[in-house]
Amino acid sequence: MDYANQIKPISYLKSHTAEIVKTLTECREPLLVTQNGEAKLVVMDIKSWQENEETLALLKMLAMGNKQIEAGAFRPADAVFADLDTLDRSAGDPA
Repeated sequence: MDYANQIKPISYLKSHTAEIVKTLTECREPLLVTQNGEAKLVVMDIKSWQENEETLALLKMLAMGNKQIEAGAFRPADAVFADLDTLDRSAGDPA
């Protein structure tokens, strides 16, 4: 992908909105919008944005998990699985 094609001035965004929507939806590459030569916005299709949000959420959960591990706030997996087995048996699920 030629990323130079994905950098446009704000005037281009204003005058080519429909074309930009079509292109971004098809190519799924973000568009960097500049104003007075400075990067000001990133425009992307909704699927890419949703995927980015999901990725960020997972990364936040991993970071929180790492902090808990560093703080010693965890249980051995064997203990967790034993508790789950106990819950299954008490709920009447056949093992």
